[in-house]
Amino acid sequence: MRVLVTGGAGYIGSHTAKRLAQVGFEPVTLDNLGAGHRWAVQWGPFIAGDLANAALLQQVLGEHRVEAVVHFAANAYVGESMHEPRKYFHNNVTNSLNLLEAMLDAGVKRIVFSSSCATYGVPQHVPIAEDHPQHPVNPYGESKLFVERTLHWYGKAYNLDWMSLRYFNAAGADPDGELGEVHDPETHLIPIVLETAAGERSAVPVLGTDYPTPDGTAIRDYIHVTDLAEAHVLALKYLVDGRNSLALNLGTGHGHSVQQVVRAAQLITGREIAVANSPRREGDPPELVADPSRAQTILGWTPKHSELGFIIESAWRWQQRHAASD
Repeated sequence: MRVLVTGGAGYIGSHTAKRLAQVGFEPVTLDNLGAGHRWAVQWGPFIAGDLANAALLQQVLGEHRVEAVVHFAANAYVGESMHEPRKYFHNNVTNSLNLLEAMLDAGVKRIVFSSSCATYGVPQHVPIAEDHPQHPVNPYGESKLFVERTLHWYGKAYNLDWMSLRYFNAAGADPDGELGEVHDPETHLIPIVLETAAGERSAVPVLGTDYPTPDGTAIRDYIHVTDLAEAHVLALKYLVDGRNSLALNLGTGHGHSVQQVVRAAQLITGREIAVANSPRREGDPPELVADPSRAQTILGWTPKHSELGFIIESAWRWQQRHAASD
């Protein structure tokens, strides 16, 4: 089965394309390389293009005889979305609608959607289950929720089979060393911590030390990117089996604060890591931790690589290798 992977040159998309190929699917990557990397597309054909190009979407779906879509392509910076909502609603919403239009016209009726825990907003309680109210506090989360609701109604009206995967904090790197996290600018905590350990930054900016958490810093549920990739493959198989559309959380059920991440990285790298305390970032909840039990029950998915130490070790190996190649 050929599977269109939008945003497949990006961090999570490329890891998922690798896993799709490993289990017998053929990933077809479509990416405009605005944030992705050509070197990350190592499995299946690559098409450079944008979801705004309706004619290209029709061509790709038809020529490659695509039977399903895994949709990652999106802007994904919470802070940026607060200041540039137009960018986020155009790329994440309008372009997703373009994709769905092309899929329906081509008779492609299966999609796994890369959603986010940002759809929940500030949680009323943790861990967060799928039935938790969704009240986003930033345009990024709002854009993801809009697409989730669209999938719900398209499923009812057009028999579109879908699964929305609301994942928490993706982290780590391919254990084989073939892929890893490279963003410009880099805003994710673990690579910033490791860049500081490597001497590429003077200090880790700690965005908020007055949260209502045990050490005052924000708590997040870190999930290894390889475990995320596996979940997308299981979700696709679930849809191929003709089962009911639904949304699932992807996380570990355990949270780690910024201070805990820094301390763990110091132990693993053997280096001192300086921090610089800063005000909170607008749009950030104090704590986000998943209840992943539904994904475990429905997909048979259990994170195998998401212990914090392994996440940091794999990211550190990638960081060292990537720095050496620059």
